[in-house]
Amino acid sequence: MSNYLLCCDWGTSFFRLQLLRYSDDQCVGELIAREGIAGTFDAWRKTGAINGLTREHFFRRQLRQQIQVLAQQVSVDLTKVPLVISGMASSSIGMEEVPYATLPFALDGSQASVRYYEAQPDFPHEMLLISGVRSQQDVMRGEETQLIGLIALLSQAGVGTTEAIFVFPGTHSKHLYVQNGRLLNFTTYMTGELFDLMAHQSLLRESVEVSSLTTFSASNKSAFRRGVRQATTSGLLNGLFTTRTNQLFETLTKSQNAFYLSGLIIGAELYPLLTQTDWPLVICSGSRLTAFYELAIDELTLSARTTILPAELIDKAASKGQMLLFRNQTVKETTR
Repeated sequence: MSNYLLCCDWGTSFFRLQLLRYSDDQCVGELIAREGIAGTFDAWRKTGAINGLTREHFFRRQLRQQIQVLAQQVSVDLTKVPLVISGMASSSIGMEEVPYATLPFALDGSQASVRYYEAQPDFPHEMLLISGVRSQQDVMRGEETQLIGLIALLSQAGVGTTEAIFVFPGTHSKHLYVQNGRLLNFTTYMTGELFDLMAHQSLLRESVEVSSLTTFSASNKSAFRRGVRQATTSGLLNGLFTTRTNQLFETLTKSQNAFYLSGLIIGAELYPLLTQTDWPLVICSGSRLTAFYELAIDELTLSARTTILPAELIDKAASKGQMLLFRNQTVKETTR
Protein backbone atom coordinates (compact mmCIF):
# COMPACT_ATOMS: atom_id res chain seq x y z
CA MET A 1 0.00 0.00 0.00
CA SER A 2 1.33 3.42 -0.99
CA ASN A 3 1.77 6.13 1.62
CA TYR A 4 0.09 8.57 -0.75
CA LEU A 5 -2.90 8.97 -3.04
CA LEU A 6 -3.13 11.24 -6.07
CA CYS A 7 -6.53 12.96 -6.30
CA CYS A 8 -7.52 14.65 -9.55
CA ASP A 9 -10.56 16.86 -10.08
CA TRP A 10 -10.67 17.26 -13.87
CA GLY A 11 -13.38 19.62 -15.04
CA THR A 12 -14.37 20.95 -18.44
CA SER A 13 -12.00 23.91 -18.24
CA PHE A 14 -9.70 23.24 -15.28
CA PHE A 15 -7.38 20.60 -13.85
CA ARG A 16 -6.55 20.14 -10.18
CA LEU A 17 -4.17 17.47 -8.91
CA GLN A 18 -3.50 16.95 -5.20
CA LEU A 19 -1.17 14.61 -3.35
CA LEU A 20 -2.78 13.31 -0.16
CA ARG A 21 -1.08 11.42 2.64
CA TYR A 22 -3.03 8.19 2.97
CA SER A 23 -2.74 7.92 6.77
CA ASP A 24 -4.43 11.23 7.64
CA ASP A 25 -5.90 12.62 4.36
CA GLN A 26 -3.62 15.66 4.56
CA CYS A 27 -2.74 17.45 1.32
CA VAL A 28 1.03 17.69 0.89
CA GLY A 29 1.09 19.16 -2.62
CA GLU A 30 -1.16 20.63 -5.28
CA LEU A 31 -1.05 21.51 -8.97
CA ILE A 32 -3.70 23.61 -10.74
CA ALA A 33 -3.75 24.07 -14.52
CA ARG A 34 -6.13 25.33 -17.21
CA GLU A 35 -5.83 22.09 -19.19
CA GLY A 36 -9.45 21.01 -18.83
CA ILE A 37 -11.19 18.05 -20.40
CA ALA A 38 -12.61 20.04 -23.31
CA GLY A 39 -9.20 21.35 -24.38
CA THR A 40 -7.55 17.97 -23.89
CA PHE A 41 -10.20 16.24 -25.99
CA ASP A 42 -9.79 18.82 -28.76
CA ALA A 43 -6.02 18.35 -28.66
CA TRP A 44 -6.44 14.58 -29.02
CA ARG A 45 -8.72 14.99 -32.04
CA LYS A 46 -6.33 17.44 -33.73
CA THR A 47 -3.04 15.66 -33.00
CA GLY A 48 -3.35 12.42 -31.08
CA ALA A 49 -5.96 10.71 -33.22
CA ILE A 50 -4.10 11.66 -36.40
CA ASN A 51 -0.91 10.12 -35.00
CA GLY A 52 -2.67 6.91 -34.05
CA LEU A 53 -2.95 7.50 -30.31
CA THR A 54 -6.07 6.15 -28.65
CA ARG A 55 -8.01 8.61 -26.56
CA GLU A 56 -7.20 6.72 -23.36
CA HIS A 57 -3.48 6.68 -24.15
CA PHE A 58 -3.49 10.42 -24.97
CA PHE A 59 -5.22 11.28 -21.69
CA ARG A 60 -2.82 9.05 -19.74
CA ARG A 61 0.09 10.89 -21.34
CA GLN A 62 -1.34 14.24 -20.26
CA LEU A 63 -1.83 12.92 -16.74
CA ARG A 64 1.71 11.56 -16.60
CA GLN A 65 3.12 14.98 -17.51
CA GLN A 66 1.15 16.70 -14.74
CA ILE A 67 2.12 14.03 -12.19
CA GLN A 68 5.78 14.55 -13.07
CA VAL A 69 5.43 18.31 -12.52
CA LEU A 70 3.82 17.72 -9.12
CA ALA A 71 6.53 15.18 -8.19
CA GLN A 72 9.19 17.82 -8.83
CA GLN A 73 7.29 20.39 -6.76
CA VAL A 74 6.97 18.15 -3.69
CA SER A 75 10.29 16.28 -4.16
CA VAL A 76 8.54 12.92 -3.83
CA ASP A 77 8.86 9.92 -6.16
CA LEU A 78 5.22 9.39 -7.22
CA THR A 79 5.86 6.22 -9.20
CA LYS A 80 3.20 3.59 -8.36
CA VAL A 81 1.15 6.06 -6.31
CA PRO A 82 -2.54 5.32 -7.09
CA LEU A 83 -4.65 7.95 -8.86
CA VAL A 84 -8.34 8.79 -8.41
CA ILE A 85 -10.11 11.04 -10.93
CA SER A 86 -13.55 12.63 -10.72
CA GLY A 87 -15.29 15.21 -12.88
CA MET A 88 -15.55 15.22 -16.67
CA ALA A 89 -12.83 12.61 -17.29
CA SER A 90 -15.55 9.93 -17.31
CA SER A 91 -17.71 11.79 -19.86
CA SER A 92 -18.12 11.38 -23.61
CA ILE A 93 -15.26 13.87 -24.15
CA GLY A 94 -13.11 12.41 -21.37
CA MET A 95 -10.66 9.55 -21.16
CA GLU A 96 -13.41 6.94 -21.29
CA GLU A 97 -17.16 7.30 -20.89
CA VAL A 98 -18.39 5.55 -17.76
CA PRO A 99 -22.14 5.03 -17.18
CA TYR A 100 -23.86 7.29 -14.65
CA ALA A 101 -25.01 6.07 -11.26
CA THR A 102 -28.74 6.56 -10.67
CA LEU A 103 -31.00 7.95 -7.95
CA PRO A 104 -31.48 7.49 -5.08
CA PHE A 105 -27.73 7.64 -4.54
CA ALA A 106 -26.15 6.52 -1.24
CA LEU A 107 -23.74 9.11 0.12
CA ASP A 108 -21.40 6.55 1.68
CA GLY A 109 -20.14 5.99 -1.85
CA SER A 110 -21.35 2.39 -2.06
CA GLN A 111 -23.41 3.04 -5.20
CA ALA A 112 -20.86 5.10 -7.10
CA SER A 113 -20.19 4.10 -10.70
CA VAL A 114 -16.44 3.67 -11.15
CA ARG A 115 -13.94 2.14 -13.58
CA TYR A 116 -10.74 0.57 -12.24
CA TYR A 117 -7.53 0.42 -14.31
CA GLU A 118 -4.39 -1.49 -13.46
CA ALA A 119 -1.00 0.18 -13.75
CA GLN A 120 0.62 0.07 -17.20
CA PRO A 121 4.33 0.03 -18.19
CA ASP A 122 4.05 3.59 -19.53
CA PHE A 123 1.72 4.73 -16.73
CA PRO A 124 2.81 3.20 -13.39
CA HIS A 125 -0.32 4.16 -11.45
CA GLU A 126 -3.40 2.10 -10.74
CA MET A 127 -6.31 4.37 -11.43
CA LEU A 128 -9.93 4.80 -10.36
CA LEU A 129 -12.20 6.82 -12.65
CA ILE A 130 -15.38 8.05 -10.96
CA SER A 131 -18.50 8.65 -13.01
CA GLY A 132 -21.40 10.98 -12.20
CA VAL A 133 -25.08 10.64 -11.31
CA ARG A 134 -28.19 11.02 -13.45
CA SER A 135 -31.87 11.56 -12.81
CA GLN A 136 -34.69 11.27 -15.34
CA GLN A 137 -33.86 14.71 -16.76
CA ASP A 138 -30.55 15.88 -15.31
CA VAL A 139 -26.90 14.85 -14.99
CA MET A 140 -23.80 15.81 -13.05
CA ARG A 141 -20.19 14.73 -12.83
CA GLY A 142 -17.98 15.73 -9.92
CA GLU A 143 -20.49 17.28 -7.54
CA GLU A 144 -21.55 13.85 -6.25
CA THR A 145 -17.94 13.15 -5.19
CA GLN A 146 -17.77 16.56 -3.50
CA LEU A 147 -21.02 15.80 -1.71
CA ILE A 148 -19.79 12.41 -0.48
CA GLY A 149 -16.68 14.08 0.94
CA LEU A 150 -18.64 17.00 2.38
CA ILE A 151 -21.09 14.77 4.22
CA ALA A 152 -18.16 12.82 5.71
CA LEU A 153 -16.38 16.03 6.79
CA LEU A 154 -19.56 17.40 8.39
CA SER A 155 -20.08 14.11 10.20
CA GLN A 156 -16.53 14.23 11.55
CA ALA A 157 -17.25 17.75 12.82
CA GLY A 158 -20.40 16.54 14.57
CA VAL A 159 -22.74 18.42 12.23
CA GLY A 160 -25.93 16.56 11.36
CA THR A 161 -27.18 16.66 7.77
CA THR A 162 -30.29 14.48 7.89
CA GLU A 163 -32.19 16.63 5.43
CA ALA A 164 -31.09 19.65 3.39
CA ILE A 165 -30.77 21.18 -0.06
CA PHE A 166 -27.06 21.59 -0.78
CA VAL A 167 -26.44 24.48 -3.19
CA PHE A 168 -23.20 24.31 -5.22
CA PRO A 169 -22.80 27.66 -7.06
CA GLY A 170 -20.84 27.76 -10.28
CA THR A 171 -20.95 27.79 -14.05
CA HIS A 172 -23.70 25.19 -13.82
CA SER A 173 -25.03 25.49 -10.27
CA LYS A 174 -26.45 22.39 -8.63
CA HIS A 175 -29.17 22.08 -5.99
CA LEU A 176 -28.83 18.66 -4.36
CA TYR A 177 -31.70 17.24 -2.28
CA VAL A 178 -30.28 15.09 0.52
CA GLN A 179 -32.29 13.05 3.00
CA ASN A 180 -31.19 10.32 5.43
CA GLY A 181 -27.81 9.73 3.81
CA ARG A 182 -29.09 9.60 0.24
CA LEU A 183 -29.19 12.00 -2.68
CA LEU A 184 -32.84 11.95 -3.75
CA ASN A 185 -32.87 14.49 -6.56
CA PHE A 186 -31.00 17.45 -8.02
CA THR A 187 -31.50 20.36 -10.40
CA THR A 188 -29.01 22.26 -12.56
CA TYR A 189 -29.02 26.00 -13.26
CA MET A 190 -26.82 27.54 -15.98
CA THR A 191 -26.17 30.54 -13.73
CA GLY A 192 -22.51 31.28 -14.34
CA GLU A 193 -22.62 30.45 -18.02
CA LEU A 194 -25.65 32.67 -18.61
CA PHE A 195 -24.00 35.59 -16.81
CA ASP A 196 -20.85 35.16 -18.89
CA LEU A 197 -22.81 35.05 -22.14
CA MET A 198 -24.93 38.08 -21.28
CA ALA A 199 -22.03 40.16 -19.95
CA HIS A 200 -19.56 39.39 -22.73
CA GLN A 201 -21.39 38.31 -25.88
CA SER A 202 -24.87 39.82 -25.87
CA LEU A 203 -26.40 43.25 -26.40
CA LEU A 204 -25.87 43.81 -22.66
CA ARG A 205 -22.07 43.77 -22.90
CA GLU A 206 -22.09 47.56 -23.47
CA SER A 207 -24.30 48.10 -20.42
CA VAL A 208 -22.14 46.50 -17.71
CA GLU A 209 -18.63 46.86 -16.28
CA VAL A 210 -17.74 43.35 -15.15
CA SER A 211 -14.36 44.33 -13.67
CA SER A 212 -16.23 46.12 -10.87
CA LEU A 213 -17.69 42.90 -9.46
CA THR A 214 -15.03 42.77 -6.75
CA THR A 215 -16.16 46.12 -5.29
CA PHE A 216 -18.96 45.57 -2.80
CA SER A 217 -19.85 49.21 -2.22
CA ALA A 218 -23.23 50.14 -0.76
CA SER A 219 -24.51 51.28 -4.17
CA ASN A 220 -23.34 48.08 -5.89
CA LYS A 221 -24.95 45.88 -3.25
CA SER A 222 -28.16 47.88 -3.54
CA ALA A 223 -28.14 47.29 -7.31
CA PHE A 224 -27.56 43.56 -6.76
CA ARG A 225 -30.55 43.39 -4.39
CA ARG A 226 -32.63 45.22 -6.97
CA GLY A 227 -31.74 42.55 -9.52
CA VAL A 228 -32.75 39.78 -7.10
CA ARG A 229 -36.13 41.45 -6.56
CA GLN A 230 -36.60 41.87 -10.30
CA ALA A 231 -36.17 38.10 -10.74
CA THR A 232 -39.06 37.49 -8.34
CA THR A 233 -41.45 39.97 -9.99
CA SER A 234 -41.10 40.36 -13.76
CA GLY A 235 -38.94 37.28 -14.18
CA LEU A 236 -35.62 36.61 -15.85
CA LEU A 237 -36.33 37.37 -19.53
CA ASN A 238 -37.83 40.79 -18.94
CA GLY A 239 -35.24 41.51 -16.27
CA LEU A 240 -32.43 40.87 -18.74
CA PHE A 241 -33.69 43.62 -21.04
CA THR A 242 -34.13 45.92 -18.05
CA THR A 243 -30.35 45.69 -17.68
CA ARG A 244 -30.19 47.48 -21.02
CA THR A 245 -32.69 50.20 -20.07
CA ASN A 246 -30.95 50.76 -16.72
CA GLN A 247 -27.98 51.98 -18.73
CA LEU A 248 -29.96 53.77 -21.44
CA PHE A 249 -31.95 55.79 -18.91
CA GLU A 250 -28.88 56.21 -16.65
CA THR A 251 -30.76 54.58 -13.77
CA LEU A 252 -27.61 52.67 -12.83
CA THR A 253 -23.94 53.06 -13.68
CA LYS A 254 -22.27 50.28 -15.66
CA SER A 255 -20.60 49.05 -12.46
CA GLN A 256 -23.90 48.97 -10.60
CA ASN A 257 -25.54 47.36 -13.60
CA ALA A 258 -23.07 44.46 -13.48
CA PHE A 259 -24.20 43.80 -9.93
CA TYR A 260 -27.81 44.17 -11.02
CA LEU A 261 -27.32 41.54 -13.75
CA SER A 262 -25.61 39.19 -11.29
CA GLY A 263 -28.43 39.64 -8.77
CA LEU A 264 -31.04 39.04 -11.45
CA ILE A 265 -29.52 35.73 -12.59
CA ILE A 266 -28.65 34.42 -9.11
CA GLY A 267 -32.08 35.53 -7.91
CA ALA A 268 -33.70 33.53 -10.71
CA GLU A 269 -31.71 30.47 -9.62
CA LEU A 270 -32.63 30.75 -5.95
CA TYR A 271 -36.24 31.91 -6.37
CA PRO A 272 -37.68 28.33 -6.55
CA LEU A 273 -36.25 27.66 -3.08
CA LEU A 274 -38.89 29.97 -1.62
CA THR A 275 -41.43 27.22 -2.19
CA GLN A 276 -39.24 24.52 -0.57
CA THR A 277 -40.23 25.66 2.90
CA ASP A 278 -39.58 22.32 4.65
CA TRP A 279 -35.95 22.08 3.51
CA PRO A 280 -32.96 23.67 5.26
CA LEU A 281 -30.45 25.15 2.81
CA VAL A 282 -26.66 24.68 2.78
CA ILE A 283 -24.55 26.97 0.57
CA CYS A 284 -21.38 25.18 -0.59
CA SER A 285 -19.15 27.75 -2.27
CA GLY A 286 -15.40 27.90 -1.89
CA SER A 287 -15.04 30.92 -4.15
CA ARG A 288 -15.82 34.62 -4.45
CA LEU A 289 -19.41 33.63 -5.32
CA THR A 290 -20.15 33.17 -1.61
CA ALA A 291 -20.64 36.90 -1.04
CA PHE A 292 -23.12 37.13 -3.91
CA TYR A 293 -25.15 34.16 -2.70
CA GLU A 294 -25.16 35.46 0.87
CA LEU A 295 -26.59 38.75 -0.35
CA ALA A 296 -29.23 37.01 -2.47
CA ILE A 297 -30.20 34.67 0.37
CA ASP A 298 -30.67 37.69 2.63
CA GLU A 299 -32.76 39.58 0.06
CA LEU A 300 -35.02 36.54 -0.42
CA THR A 301 -35.43 36.26 3.40
CA LEU A 302 -34.00 32.72 3.37
CA SER A 303 -31.24 33.40 5.91
CA ALA A 304 -33.04 31.83 8.88
CA ARG A 305 -32.92 28.36 7.31
CA THR A 306 -29.59 28.69 5.51
CA THR A 307 -26.13 27.54 6.58
CA ILE A 308 -23.13 28.88 4.67
CA LEU A 309 -20.20 26.49 4.90
CA PRO A 310 -16.65 27.86 5.21
CA ALA A 311 -14.51 27.88 2.06
CA GLU A 312 -11.80 25.69 3.60
CA LEU A 313 -14.35 22.91 4.16
CA ILE A 314 -15.57 23.05 0.56
CA ASP A 315 -11.96 23.03 -0.65
CA LYS A 316 -11.36 19.66 1.03
CA ALA A 317 -14.61 18.02 -0.06
CA ALA A 318 -13.65 16.61 -3.47
CA SER A 319 -10.39 14.99 -2.33
CA LYS A 320 -12.11 13.62 0.78
CA GLY A 321 -14.77 12.01 -1.41
CA GLN A 322 -12.12 10.61 -3.74
CA MET A 323 -10.22 9.14 -0.80
CA LEU A 324 -13.38 7.46 0.55
CA LEU A 325 -14.27 6.01 -2.84
CA PHE A 326 -10.74 4.69 -3.33
CA ARG A 327 -10.83 3.02 0.09
CA ASN A 328 -14.21 1.47 -0.75
CA GLN A 329 -12.79 0.13 -3.99
CA THR A 330 -9.73 -1.25 -2.23
CA VAL A 331 -11.96 -3.11 0.24
CA LYS A 332 -13.98 -4.59 -2.65
CA GLU A 333 -10.83 -5.73 -4.46
CA THR A 334 -9.37 -7.42 -1.36
CA THR A 335 -12.62 -9.26 -0.51
CA ARG A 336 -13.11 -10.80 -3.94
